[in-house]
Amino acid sequence: MAKLWNLPVIYIIENNQYAMGTSVARSSGQQELYKRGESFGIPGKLVDGMNVLEVRAAADAAVKHVREGNGPILLELKTYRYRGHSMSDPAKYRTRDEVQTTREERDPIEFIKKRLLEDGVEDDMLKSIDKEIKDEVSEVADYARNAPEPDPSELYTDILVES
Repeated sequence: MAKLWNLPVIYIIENNQYAMGTSVARSSGQQELYKRGESFGIPGKLVDGMNVLEVRAAADAAVKHVREGNGPILLELKTYRYRGHSMSDPAKYRTRDEVQTTREERDPIEFIKKRLLEDGVEDDMLKSIDKEIKDEVSEVADYARNAPEPDPSELYTDILVES
């Protein structure tokens, strides 16, 4: 429908390369997930999801694409999941070496930190930003844990029911 109606929609597939217990390579005949929109006439683009600058550039281009009236677009952000899929997933389907190597060589936070330091941002400034973020996340998590449950009457708030 998005293509038929030429809707300004950006579809994003966050491809962390693993499902619950197996890799995309072992579970999908079409591993280039960004191509899944082609049969519908929706263009796709593969993006290095571990590179925040590349993700930003791709997002900017996708926004431009849809705002110019070109209809939907699909971005596959190829990233990596360091841990199992859930608490019950020990992630035995990959080696510790694979995880460690990816963390050391491709971690997006370390990538951008290194880039910012190279661009002259002071380490103290980065530590200050990191502390602000951790404090904000902690505050929001505490609020969520301590907030009262919503009233059951809120269940249907903002839901359009057509007869």
